Amino acid sequence: MANVGNQLPTQAVSKPPSGKHGNVLPLWGNEKTMNLNPMILTNVLSSPYFKVQLYELKTYHEVVDEIYFKVTHIEPWEKGSRKTAGQTGMCGGVRGVGTGGIVSTAFCLLYKLFTLKLTRKQLMGLITHTDSPYIRALGFMYIRYTQPPTDLLDWYDGFLDDEEDLDVKAGGGCVMTIGEMLRSFLTKLEWFSTLFPRIPVPVQKMIDQNLKARPRKVAPKDPQEEEPLAETGRQGERRHSRTPRRTPSPRRSPKRSRSRSHHRERDRHGPSYDRELERERDRQRKEREGKDRDRGDRERRRSRSAERNQDRRERKRSHSSSRDRRSERRDKERDGGDDRSRKKERDHHKDRGADRERSRDKRSRGEADERRHKDDRDRHREEKKTKRPSRSRSRDRKHKEDKSRKRERSHSKEKDRERDGEARSHKRSRSKERSHHQRESNNDHAKHSDRRRSQSAE
Repeated sequence: MANVGNQLPTQAVSKPPSGKHGNVLPLWGNEKTMNLNPMILTNVLSSPYFKVQLYELKTYHEVVDEIYFKVTHIEPWEKGSRKTAGQTGMCGGVRGVGTGGIVSTAFCLLYKLFTLKLTRKQLMGLITHTDSPYIRALGFMYIRYTQPPTDLLDWYDGFLDDEEDLDVKAGGGCVMTIGEMLRSFLTKLEWFSTLFPRIPVPVQKMIDQNLKARPRKVAPKDPQEEEPLAETGRQGERRHSRTPRRTPSPRRSPKRSRSRSHHRERDRHGPSYDRELERERDRQRKEREGKDRDRGDRERRRSRSAERNQDRRERKRSHSSSRDRRSERRDKERDGGDDRSRKKERDHHKDRGADRERSRDKRSRGEADERRHKDDRDRHREEKKTKRPSRSRSRDRKHKEDKSRKRERSHSKEKDRERDGEARSHKRSRSKERSHHQRESNNDHAKHSDRRRSQSAE
């Protein structure tokens, strides 16, 4: 088991086999995207620089010349073309998701190298190039993206203490050595606004242990390279300036210089990337101006809508106040109508009271008349009892009484007609009483006559 555990590190750092197939490089991860961030890859494939100018480059040496003349940093985005302020989480600047920008020439050329399917010899020529540190930096970045994690330390082993300087940031301001850049590649996943492919945990632990055990070498100073104080000050200013420093190329072949002069002539007469970059920046500036105009239009629309809402609220208030006034007027009219109805009711009650008083007076007069007639009848009865006239005289008296009764009856009927309709009930009752009294009187008279006949018979 101990032998098995020790075989993994030796297998991870073993050199690629040499021989007939030793020049072919293995590819680790996605063979189509080169393990690039999807946003960066999309911008690379849609870039006019990649589609137009890099499409014309067919060979490895032409791409190397393009790197020499065009690459000034190895950040994925051009300076000021991508805004990540206020973004967090998956839309943050590290992940490169959610917002794009102008992709850098370095990453366009890096993907162009991937399309060429570099061999081991070509890749070694990149990382050992002497003309520009950016050619070497793109070679090392190609290794970091495409080679297996177990082979990374083997590729970087001889360059971890390289003291050649380069400025890796877009616009300048981040100068580091090749060795520091390679240590960052091995120990960190983040590289400005993107991520490198993840290294497995056992391999990462082995790389960290190796880096801790390796002391940093300090290159001795060559006394022949010491120059006067003014020259050192000039070099210090150049190192701290924002523009990247170019390394001199002492071993430039005539063929390489001819190709680069031909490249300069082609850039002079054909469309250059700088013009493309300016056009892209103009386009983004116009987009920002359009967004500002849209924002201004939205603000104006908001202000107009606010004014409309305020006018609507004022109209609603005026309508509500007018409705309140109308309701108050209706209430007043309703109160006035109630007063009039109450007045009418009071008048009606007064009339009814007067009618009741008149009916009471009529009733009292009728009762007085009835009492008088009753007294008359009683008096006549008493007179009849005291006097005993003959039959003829009694008949005459009876006839007179009947006439007088008729007269009285007609007189009472005339009086009753003059009375109101409310006393009709009382008249009917009086007529009934009269008829009853008459029957009684008739009965009395019949009894009296019978009594007389019986007396006369006796």
